[in-house]
Amino acid sequence: GVGKTTLIQKVTQALKSSGIPIDGFYTEEVREGGRRTGFDVVTLSGNRGPLSRVSSDSSASRREYRVGQYVVDLVSFEQLVLPMLRNVNHGGDAEKRICVIDEVGKMELFSQAFIQAVHQTLAGSGTVVLGTIPIPKGKPLDLVEEIRSRKDVKVFNVS
Repeated sequence: GVGKTTLIQKVTQALKSSGIPIDGFYTEEVREGGRRTGFDVVTLSGNRGPLSRVSSDSSASRREYRVGQYVVDLVSFEQLVLPMLRNVNHGGDAEKRICVIDEVGKMELFSQAFIQAVHQTLAGSGTVVLGTIPIPKGKPLDLVEEIRSRKDVKVFNVS
């Protein structure tokens, strides 16, 4: 709630209007009656789908992926994000491109395929990643800490 996604959206608009090739996704709060009910994934190409929603009951089924009160819709997330990341990863290295990944957080990290795709994107020489990661609190998230400690990563704290 400090403005990471808002900042990503403004930077993305500026880059797009400069004609720089950019693709990726951001997460956006979903509100009903002033109350946050979940998050959507929004791709820069305009597709949108649920990332998570508030669970209606506390007895979680075994297949549910949960973060606090939210149940993560892994199928929806992967259907939106993975094709876009694969597309970025298979572009020619001759063209520098920017890939927006907002965010690499608890909900997204339930997806092993997403973790692999992020690794491939970070390994791609022709791709600059503009992304968001959460500040460390509680149990460290392996991929987040790996990203934070990379020599080729510049971290800005948004407050």
